[in-house]
Amino acid sequence: MTLPLADASFSPGVHAADWRAAVRAAGVDLVHSGAVGRAYVDEMVRQIDDSGPYCVVAPGVAVPHARASAVVRRDALAIVVLDAPVPFGHPHHDPVRVVVGLAATSPRGHLRMLAELANELDRPGVIDRLAAAATREEALAALSA
Repeated sequence: MTLPLADASFSPGVHAADWRAAVRAAGVDLVHSGAVGRAYVDEMVRQIDDSGPYCVVAPGVAVPHARASAVVRRDALAIVVLDAPVPFGHPHHDPVRVVVGLAATSPRGHLRMLAELANELDRPGVIDRLAAAATREEALAALSA
């Protein structure tokens, strides 16, 4: 498994007024974990502003990320469960309740992590277990079962 689950952060019950706040919550967790610099958070938001809600990858799940760059210090995930879902503007998968911020140090690692995360999220029940997780251990178990 290439997902950096050992160092993944988890924040349940986060309130976000809109998608930008939801993305920033995941981004701030990545910053606080030491995985990225603050500029990465703005880049995550800018990517969605520029490209639309591409990061909404499944019903109720967004995986915001930016390109691998010098501000990424290590591969990382930040799992945020919102207290109430927010729309991202996706035609089929809105509203979003689970936000998984992703940071990778290399383009190849970035693609590998995205593919592996998509595979995990595609397994039956994973999204529901993530959305219901109250602890980091429950969230990580959902992704690695």
